[in-house]
Amino acid sequence: MTNAAWHAEPLSWGHGPRIFEVFLEPTCPFSVRAFNKLDALLAQAGEDRITIRIRLQSQPWHMFSGVLVRCILAASTLAGGRETARRVMAAIGEHREEFEFAHHAGGPNMDVTPNELIERLERYSGIKLKEAFAIPDLDREIKWHCKYARQNGIHVSPTFMIDGLVQTDMSSGDDVEAWVKKISAS
Repeated sequence: MTNAAWHAEPLSWGHGPRIFEVFLEPTCPFSVRAFNKLDALLAQAGEDRITIRIRLQSQPWHMFSGVLVRCILAASTLAGGRETARRVMAAIGEHREEFEFAHHAGGPNMDVTPNELIERLERYSGIKLKEAFAIPDLDREIKWHCKYARQNGIHVSPTFMIDGLVQTDMSSGDDVEAWVKKISAS
């Protein structure tokens, strides 16, 4: 693919002054739990009060992490942009174990190729990803997410930031109401 005009739409929702960033690895069960709360957070906190930004935090112990992060970012270049990327990320979360290794090192996915993984994700999400996945310089977007996480000292997923400050006392296990309170108080 030689289309130099591609654009990865930022994974951002809401337009409020409080910036809530969440660093997620798509197959991490705790990240999936946090991801599944973001719509409720936006609804409760208010689109005009917060901006939610998903930052993808690829982690090598989640063996397919790099391929899946690239799929999500590839999806953001397609029609629908961030909403298409959200559908892909939701499909990964809904079928998380089919995109992960047993105990990070074994199980039925040991024989799965990247192409088979992409085809599986296309079936679950209903989105054709292969062409966008092959964008030659899509890695610049992947590298941006990685560099941004590193500059902020992010290691684990999920990690939460409010207005640029890491919130070590926030967890995916918290109720959405606790998140809203924390965002309002910070």
